[in-house]
Amino acid sequence: MAVVRPVFYVSDGTGITAETIGHGLLTQFTDTKFVSERISFVDSIERAREAANRIRAAGETHEVRPIVINSCMDSEVGETLADSGALMLDVFAPFIEPLERELQESRQRHVGRAHAIVDFEAYHHRINAMNYALTHDDGQAIDYEDADVILVAVSRAGKTPTCVYLALHYGIRAANYPLTEEDLEHDRLPPRLRAYRQKLFGLTIDPVRLQQIRQERRPNSRYAQLETCRREVAQAEALFRAERIPTLSTTHTSIEEISSKVLSTLGIRREMF
Repeated sequence: MAVVRPVFYVSDGTGITAETIGHGLLTQFTDTKFVSERISFVDSIERAREAANRIRAAGETHEVRPIVINSCMDSEVGETLADSGALMLDVFAPFIEPLERELQESRQRHVGRAHAIVDFEAYHHRINAMNYALTHDDGQAIDYEDADVILVAVSRAGKTPTCVYLALHYGIRAANYPLTEEDLEHDRLPPRLRAYRQKLFGLTIDPVRLQQIRQERRPNSRYAQLETCRREVAQAEALFRAERIPTLSTTHTSIEEISSKVLSTLGIRREMF
């Protein structure tokens, strides 16, 4: 039986940074089962004590030393968290000293600075991209002239979460187009997409996994039948090959990896916010 190890992502902000980095690290260890929890806005000693108690209790429950991936800036908060007895991993520690030497400048410990809105222009750009993604979700709007990328796939293959991620993290105007049964009857792109060929990226998925996802959404429907999923995936993949559309399977691929592949394949360069 695999060891269950509790993991806590602790931050004085949202905890997204700690969780993103921590998840990337833990995926390298496949023999251990991790149960994770994010503890956000630990910006005082009192909250650090509360967090330490939760962490300590999890260790006692699982009878194993917890792991804390910490992005809190205040050293006293970090010391208080360490009282939990957990293995403490500071997200920023490996990088601070080399940067201080290179820049000849000492770090300024501003709580929450990593999560603050410091560039309002970039912030509004990101929000506008998010609005674009929502407006152009599942073919609701088809004016793709301003799109940076258009994801094309059968229903429930991962188009929407990828578009949202691209918008929030990179400010990318990402639209998505769901291939319908009518679209899949032909081996050519739907007419409304042909003018935007250079912006297209296809997503595919294992039919069995697609059937599981659709079954949760519409149980026992024709839409969720394995035969339907196999046919649609095969037709979509044939279309992508015929039209030479770059394609990626989302079956075992994270949203972060999908997004990175989309950007690199289409040659889109954007700063991460």
